[in-house]
Amino acid sequence: MIIGLVIILLLVLFLPFTKLVEKNLEVFLFIMGVAAVLVSQVLDWPLIKEALVHPINITIAVLIAGLLFRWFKGPIEKGILGISRALPYRLFIALFVIILGLISSMITAIVAAIILASVVAILRLDRKSEIRLVILACFAIGLGAALTPIGEPLSTIVVGKLNEDFFYLLKLVGSSVIPFVVIFGIAAAFAIKVPGEQKLSKSSGESEVESYSEIIIRSFKIYLFVMALTFLGAGFEPFIEKYLLNLSPLILYWINILSAILDNATLAAAEISPAMSEPTIRAILMGLMISGGMLIPGNIPNIIAAGKLKITSLEYAKFAFPVGLVAMVGYFIIMLIVGY
Repeated sequence: MIIGLVIILLLVLFLPFTKLVEKNLEVFLFIMGVAAVLVSQVLDWPLIKEALVHPINITIAVLIAGLLFRWFKGPIEKGILGISRALPYRLFIALFVIILGLISSMITAIVAAIILASVVAILRLDRKSEIRLVILACFAIGLGAALTPIGEPLSTIVVGKLNEDFFYLLKLVGSSVIPFVVIFGIAAAFAIKVPGEQKLSKSSGESEVESYSEIIIRSFKIYLFVMALTFLGAGFEPFIEKYLLNLSPLILYWINILSAILDNATLAAAEISPAMSEPTIRAILMGLMISGGMLIPGNIPNIIAAGKLKITSLEYAKFAFPVGLVAMVGYFIIMLIVGY
């Protein structure tokens, strides 16, 4: 079983960077997810039912948001461009990322990601700036959404498993998460190239309008993507429980870089225990949340934004992986200095 899972893990990590798999990423991950649950022998009707039901709400949210942004594209685009002209452009970008990251804990990471992708499409940045802005904002959303139980599945599972109150995670990781969100916002402001006046002054009618078929196809791909992650998480859970749970929190922090390709909610469910101290829980959660932004499959915001803006796995990883690695090292040093 272990050899099979290791092979699947390596395939999931490296094959998305090949052209054939990159064009069919959702199907590939689905096949790998099914392979993982077969190798682990955990495929049963409750899991199949969960895999079929779990993506429905996310898919509906993506579909509805896509339709709304299509129907009200003109007013929305004029409003966004108006705000971007009223403020210094870099200040606008920084505030956009910071505010979106923080409110994602209340509006959910899914809605925040949909807003991100739609606004970035309206801003019409150059390709390099667009990718950098999306990635840094996805890091901010992935961190900020974990501050309340309604922000994302990871926070919901952790609060439920520990039987804590609504503000538990805000008190536990808020002092670590909020500075990171601010840093990612500031980084986004300086990572982009400010568009020229001509681009900012384009009328809303000049930008491309998504067709209904594109919106529906993207929604279906999100459904298949989330189903694949559900299978992958379930398939690797026996491996995690057997080999990872008794390790030091500092080692777990780095092992949780697996969150870049596996569902961080599943990892949290397997690793977090009420018997753990709060510093240990904080170290595990920060490792999961930071590394979740490093590759497209790592978090729902990455999947939604990359899908809408047609960002490839290689384009995403070239910038996101080094950024995530720097953030992981930075927080690790903080843990060593102040104690995890």
